[in-house]
Amino acid sequence: MKPLLALLFLLWHIPSNNAIQADIIDELAVEFRAGNAKEIGKHFASSVELIVIDQEDVYSKAQSEQILKDFFIKNSPLKSTIIHRISSNPNYRYGILSLNTKTGKFRVTVTLKLIKATNAFLINELRIEQDRE
Repeated sequence: MKPLLALLFLLWHIPSNNAIQADIIDELAVEFRAGNAKEIGKHFASSVELIVIDQEDVYSKAQSEQILKDFFIKNSPLKSTIIHRISSNPNYRYGILSLNTKTGKFRVTVTLKLIKATNAFLINELRIEQDRE
């Protein structure tokens, strides 16, 4: 009886795959707050639809990271807050962040797609727009 209880206890405390993957939005919020383009870049797909204020195109992972790094140099982050997230679809994650910087407030929208080969969510679209509120 005790081994069965121990097994049930162990299984109950192991986080599900969905719980681990849902934390990607939380992790990105922390990296945006830190202005860490390199860490955010680790979550980029091989090509990313990137919209940063008035600059819009599909870029490689390396180009996207460099553009994000330039954004953080010009707009030093102070605070990042998760406004909204959607994780109901097992193949996609979506998050909206409010990013306060020394130069103003921005709205960051992140779309991630599950890559089956690696079982990881990667950013395939990232938008950074001036917050109009």
